[in-house]
Amino acid sequence: RRRQREEERERDRKREEETERGGDRERRRKRMRERERRRQRRIKREKERESDCVCFSSGTFAVISIMIGSVTEKLAPDSDFTFLNGTNGTAVLDVTARDAYRVQIAASTTVLSGLFQVLLGMVRFGFVVTYLSEPLVRGYTTGAATHVVVSQLKYIFGIHPARFSGPLSQVYVIPTRAYNSRCFVVVSMAIYVCVCVCVCLCVCVCVCVCVLQIVAATLISYYGNLNSQYDVAVVGEIPRGLKSPSLPDVSLWGTVVGDAFAVAIVGYAINISLGKTFGLKHGYKVDSNQELVALGLSNTVGGFFQCYSVTSSMSRSLIQESTGGKTQVAGVVSSVIVLITVLQLGTLFEELPKAVLSCIVFVNLKGMFKQYLDIPALWKSNTVDLLVWLVTLVCTILLNLDLGLAASITFSLLTVIFRTQLPRYSILGRVPGTELYLDTDTYKEAKAIPGITIFRSSTTVYYTNAELYLDALQKKSGIDIGKLLTRKKKRDAKQKRQDKKAKNEAKKQVRHTHTHTHTHTHTHTHTHTHTHTHTHTHTHT
Repeated sequence: RRRQREEERERDRKREEETERGGDRERRRKRMRERERRRQRRIKREKERESDCVCFSSGTFAVISIMIGSVTEKLAPDSDFTFLNGTNGTAVLDVTARDAYRVQIAASTTVLSGLFQVLLGMVRFGFVVTYLSEPLVRGYTTGAATHVVVSQLKYIFGIHPARFSGPLSQVYVIPTRAYNSRCFVVVSMAIYVCVCVCVCLCVCVCVCVCVLQIVAATLISYYGNLNSQYDVAVVGEIPRGLKSPSLPDVSLWGTVVGDAFAVAIVGYAINISLGKTFGLKHGYKVDSNQELVALGLSNTVGGFFQCYSVTSSMSRSLIQESTGGKTQVAGVVSSVIVLITVLQLGTLFEELPKAVLSCIVFVNLKGMFKQYLDIPALWKSNTVDLLVWLVTLVCTILLNLDLGLAASITFSLLTVIFRTQLPRYSILGRVPGTELYLDTDTYKEAKAIPGITIFRSSTTVYYTNAELYLDALQKKSGIDIGKLLTRKKKRDAKQKRQDKKAKNEAKKQVRHTHTHTHTHTHTHTHTHTHTHTHTHTHTHT
């Protein structure tokens, strides 16, 4: 009976184990099914997020336009296409030849900048956007907006200043022959600019206001014969249709290589900054290398059709987002509208005064000049970023766009090095009743832990800041590392002497033991001799 009871208990135990194993397997199956459902839901959310991605619209940008325009005006100035009229001896400008050569320069610069972008994208150079910080980009675009303003002053005031190129060109061109403009032109254009700014600030739909301004100015110029009677500069002839594709002038690449590289980097910086803005808003990531290759292909192919460099258009992208455009179909629709305008509506704007276009450019740049409000904000938050912003602005204005960009990036990299060499050090203390550890100098509630010193550095330790790290550690903790090392050396020397003394004593002990063993062996030999003598005596007996 005892054996039967034990067997029954054993069977019951096995059944319970099997039941537990079955329950574990069922629970594991449930957990696996739950994980799979979560994974499917995550994939579905990602697909929905990808479908909600806003495709920002590519097009012209004021900064890129002025960079291309500065290159064309630098290499093809009006003086190179001016000749004397043999009849009355007046200077005549060959506008057709000048514009044709400027188109070649713009197309060559665009193709070269596109090739730069494709090449940089293929070598995975998208990481460069890490060093194009937001203060650098905003300071650079503000400086470029200043170049735009200076370039449009001659159309606003009806003057013809001498052209300068190279560093400090903007400083030289502003006061040159500005006093020759008539007071009436100055006052009237200034009033017009103020009216445009006030209207666009008060009216919500500023795009419609700009369209109405263009239509009204064109009608006034056309019916008032402002160009022929009052010598008011107008847009002039706009060729209809599309140009046939042609190879760019490769001989110009050596001249425009610096400007093309600057256009490539600035266009990419604007494109990726706008992409990150929309990505953060709608919850998707932007592949910097893919954007670089796509932008480069657009510029390379467009250059063969005599287009100039493009990037993400901020105004068009914002309008497209607000109207719900999420795919490339929105870009196709806007491109068709632009195509219709180029093919059929271009001639309607030939009598548009250039002063009106300049005023519209000024109004559209108000967002750029609002970036001056970054100065007090950066002063309160981060003085190093403020310094980057100011240096970028000054370098862009004084050194022009290409050299200014190089100097700005160099200065930004130097600030990165200085930040790693001069990090923030602090002693952390625990806030009572919490698990928070905060700086004891900044937060009075944080209390140091008795017997423990928590030292924090805001950067990693390497050879350029190792000595600074050691000095800060001594200063913050109040521990003299030199004294500690001296004590350690004394303790090591004392320990070494003790070890040496113990070693000598051990040697003496070993020597004494060896001598005692030798004496014992000699006595044993003597006894053996005695035994031998005894045996001899015994034999004699």
